Amino acid sequence: MDMIDCHHLTNEKPKPAMATFFSTFTAPNPLRSKSILHYNQQFTVKCAASSPSLPAPVQTFWQWLTDEKVVSSKSPAKPGTVTEGLGLVAQRDIARNEVVLEVPKKFWINPDTVSASEIGRVCNGLKPWISVALFLIREKLRADDDYSPWRSYIDILPECTDSTIFWSEEELSEIEGTQLLSTTLSVKEYVKNEFLQVQEQVILPNKQFFPFSVTLEDFIWAFGILRSRAFSRLRGQNLVLIPLADLINHSPSITSEDYAYEIKGAGLFSRDQIFSLRSPIPVKAGQQVLIQYDMNKSNAELALDYGFIESTPDRNTYTLTLQISNSDQFFDDKLDIAEMNGTKEVQYFDITLGRPLPPKMLPYLRLVALGGTDAFLLESIFRNAVWDHLELPVSRDNEEVICQVVRSACQSALSSYQTSIEEDEKLEREDITHRLKIAVGIRAGEKKVLQHIDGIFKEREMELDEYEYYQERRLRDLGLVGEQGDIIFWEPK
Repeated sequence: MDMIDCHHLTNEKPKPAMATFFSTFTAPNPLRSKSILHYNQQFTVKCAASSPSLPAPVQTFWQWLTDEKVVSSKSPAKPGTVTEGLGLVAQRDIARNEVVLEVPKKFWINPDTVSASEIGRVCNGLKPWISVALFLIREKLRADDDYSPWRSYIDILPECTDSTIFWSEEELSEIEGTQLLSTTLSVKEYVKNEFLQVQEQVILPNKQFFPFSVTLEDFIWAFGILRSRAFSRLRGQNLVLIPLADLINHSPSITSEDYAYEIKGAGLFSRDQIFSLRSPIPVKAGQQVLIQYDMNKSNAELALDYGFIESTPDRNTYTLTLQISNSDQFFDDKLDIAEMNGTKEVQYFDITLGRPLPPKMLPYLRLVALGGTDAFLLESIFRNAVWDHLELPVSRDNEEVICQVVRSACQSALSSYQTSIEEDEKLEREDITHRLKIAVGIRAGEKKVLQHIDGIFKEREMELDEYEYYQERRLRDLGLVGEQGDIIFWEPK
């Protein structure tokens, strides 16, 4: 997907030698997240004290898996009704790293499944997620008397999750001003464009496979199911739905993703593959089996993908987008230096609450702001060493500019929110809906990160006179600066 268009923020009174360099404090690429994992409706930590009987579709689903010899009455875990929805509940005590379930490949839904199905030919060449989405939609909309081996699984899938892609306009208004709103709207626009294209090229010309009306809402549903339930980062599998395994819920108290699941061979002399799910912690009978979805996702990503957030500060991030302006007279030199050091013309920096700035952010800022009497560092003679120089303050003017521009951008972004942090924190203590709780947590978290960024550069601004800049470092290296920082003048004999 192409990068989302960005709104530009600039310093109101830039130095004459400095080109505009802030792209924005804005939403990152909406599909740039590290992985797609799995989520069943809402965030769950504990099982209900006494689970009510399972809904009929879930009982039918379990019976189907039993008949297919995937599970049995002796299976360590089975579906259960928990406080927030469905989950996997231990039928007996389960040890740490013990296998909870194994699902053979014939029960997976992935692009190979689509290729082998009736619609495989018409889905050839489509993006993998789109072909699987069409498969899910077709299975969901098939007539009741039209037999499908996937019926039992499709019937237990939720109509929606609490992902922000399913929120109403009124609910989305609660995240006005946030990067999450921008990302959500961009994702929905992306899905809409993909739908219109596949509708014209695949759905309408193939009425024999799609005899029913397929709507944008159906397509968003399938996208949401894949975004929340599909496993990725598996050997040879980047997008796969695993029935039963995708009922596993998330726990913030589990801080390791290691060994929770894997794809392995079915046996020494078998070419078949199975998906194996293990419990990362010991679980008592009657408790819910949980895993860690992704340690690297921000609260905004969790809200977009799964429909929940965490209260831990390090889930709060804000994405700063910087770019080298095309109108910069030193554009080619700066871009060359940026690319030589692992950055790009447009560079994203994810800043996390309470953590230091990303290592390459200050050098990149100094590079983009470089100009005037500092421009000599862009000459080819410095090309291999310039990044090392940019790791430290270059000049007072350069350092002052980046402080002013970042702080100005922070204040501009903070002014776009409709509530204060204090108002958000008061709301969080009240009895509010799950989605409003997400909204309040997201906007409060973003504002805290912006204040964190502003605080870092405010402190740097106050210390401008204390920094050692390039010229002083150079004189010191040549032995021309005394112990007190005074310049040494040599008199001729």
